[in-house]
Amino acid sequence: MIDRTALIAGIARVTAAMERDFDALNAADGALGDGDLGVTLTRGMRAITEGVADLPEDLGLALVKCAQAFTRSSGSSYGTLTATGLMAMARVVKGRTTVEASEVSSLVATARDAMQARGKADLGGKTVLDSLDAVARATAGLTDPDSVATAAIAAARQAMDAFRDKPATIGRARIFAEKSRGMDDPGMLAMTAIVTAIAG
Repeated sequence: MIDRTALIAGIARVTAAMERDFDALNAADGALGDGDLGVTLTRGMRAITEGVADLPEDLGLALVKCAQAFTRSSGSSYGTLTATGLMAMARVVKGRTTVEASEVSSLVATARDAMQARGKADLGGKTVLDSLDAVARATAGLTDPDSVATAAIAAARQAMDAFRDKPATIGRARIFAEKSRGMDDPGMLAMTAIVTAIAG
């Protein structure tokens, strides 16, 4: 079960993971983009962490506050998409203080769809959307928290492995096209770290 306490613990783990992977994410992004993904995610998570004491029990309102904090910290495309995903999930759980593990799949799918609409991108383009899609599909029908966590981590890692040798076709990375073969998409790399941290 996910409640305010679990949310705050997850935020702490993700913040620590982004601090840890700061250089690696910047380097991966530098090879195919602006080189500031680590900066974006570290700043975003720091902003969210600074406000955890004020997060309400209502998970929907709590996620809105997280999205707003992330948006204030960064105007990057990844930051905007992250906030979009959080806001989409917030609308679904508004007014509730708990979320069951069995709902993770649908919530991730909700975030995926909102981010896809905002970014005007298709699945299969070697982006964070493919990571979210893999997690949503892998956790569908699961009800045990440990099983959901294990499946989510495995799916994120497998998606990254599956797309590594494919060319990027969306976003700034598409400029590099064939050069991107054999390289991890920065967004997918970040989401794998985020999913792993949340799953704890």
